[in-house]
Amino acid sequence: MHADRCQATAVLDVGKTNVKVCLVDGSGEIFALRSRPNQLGAEPYPHFEVDELFDWMLGELRNLARLADITALVTTTHGAAVAALSGDELALPVLDYEFAGPSELDAEYDAQARDFAHTFSPSLPVGLNLGRQLFWLERKFSAEFARVTDLLLYPQYFAWRLCGRKCREVTSLGCHTDLYAPLESAFSRFAVLRGYDRLFPELVPAWCELGVVRPELAAQIGLSGACCVHAGIHDSNASYLTHRLRYSKENRFSVVSTGTWILCMSSSSSLETLEEQKDTLANVDAFGAPVACSRFMGGREFEILAGAEGTKIAVEQADIEALLARGALALPCFASSGGPFRDRPGRIVGLEDDGVRSRAALATLYSALMTDYCLDLIRVDGDCIIEGSFTQNRAYCSLLAALRPSQRVLVSTDTTGTVRGTALLSNLSSEGSPKPENPFEPVAPLVIDALGQYQRRWRTAAEGA
Repeated sequence: MHADRCQATAVLDVGKTNVKVCLVDGSGEIFALRSRPNQLGAEPYPHFEVDELFDWMLGELRNLARLADITALVTTTHGAAVAALSGDELALPVLDYEFAGPSELDAEYDAQARDFAHTFSPSLPVGLNLGRQLFWLERKFSAEFARVTDLLLYPQYFAWRLCGRKCREVTSLGCHTDLYAPLESAFSRFAVLRGYDRLFPELVPAWCELGVVRPELAAQIGLSGACCVHAGIHDSNASYLTHRLRYSKENRFSVVSTGTWILCMSSSSSLETLEEQKDTLANVDAFGAPVACSRFMGGREFEILAGAEGTKIAVEQADIEALLARGALALPCFASSGGPFRDRPGRIVGLEDDGVRSRAALATLYSALMTDYCLDLIRVDGDCIIEGSFTQNRAYCSLLAALRPSQRVLVSTDTTGTVRGTALLSNLSSEGSPKPENPFEPVAPLVIDALGQYQRRWRTAAEGA
């Protein structure tokens, strides 16, 4: 904690699993953080309890305002969430993208929406395509949907509640929604066909100063009347932004953003490398440029493989060597929501020892192999930067470095890249400023003679399963 009271940016980080409110100082240091699990309501379908969540955020901001002068508020959220408003009220609850309901209309939806060469948005299960959610809500709740006046992407929904201005921003709109054509920087043909494009408000950049905090909220929280609200950003794009600003356009790099999802993003790969059936896709960065991506539900799969106790284990090289000696394999996929093998049931081969260390080692090895595979799918080049929660798993980082000897693998010493990237928006006005000083450590690869042969065996088994 700062000894002296300072100015700070407050970042509201709404993840799928956890929600955080953080204070970030001018040097990018997070010096105060509050966190809680995300929560869902049940009726009329699984949805995010946004009123309760917003009240919690205000309460934590009120507490944190005692520690610093909060001069800016910026929100980052997971993708695939939208608030459908009728005037200034929710017309419908904010649907949870893991709810399977939208899938009942898949055949009809895909006949209209599928256009990968146009959107670079693959067909995803449940509600991971935001257009699929809208299509389902329009059909199943037609009276309520007919009253919708505004569709607010999730970061901009919270920004609106804070300052009263409605807008849209490109990182969430271009995040596997089926609603955006990244090469044209325009709404997709499907979005225009359904009329969804007319429901989104004005387009602004992620760093746009929308206005000051509503006076009644500023008084409630204890903020200055000059505290500014920025438009906000999609969480993985917030992680990418930090490196996008640091590297010149000539220096190629890739980012492995880790958490509930492991998302691989390449600064230089052509969109022509993308394959819909492999769940590769294009995101759109804060400056509107398409970014080739591949991903899998790494954090979720790790928990399934390792078990609750296994997630607490610090895996050692000896644990990995023991698995390789046994020939044990974890073959994808252990979560059905995404990834290059999302349609295949996961299975474990050759693991007789079901102890907690073996499970943790298997989960770590599996995560590294899947990340390596996803990086190859989008043909990355240059430095490879690991950030997010998996930076705490040093065996994972060292395994990935060993699997990718032609790349320099770096691990961010900042475990909250999403928060730092989001905080940068409070000082960003154009590409190239500011230039963040990213703390990196080069990763020493594990030296295991049998790893290369094991990798080839794993890929053959995974692709042939």
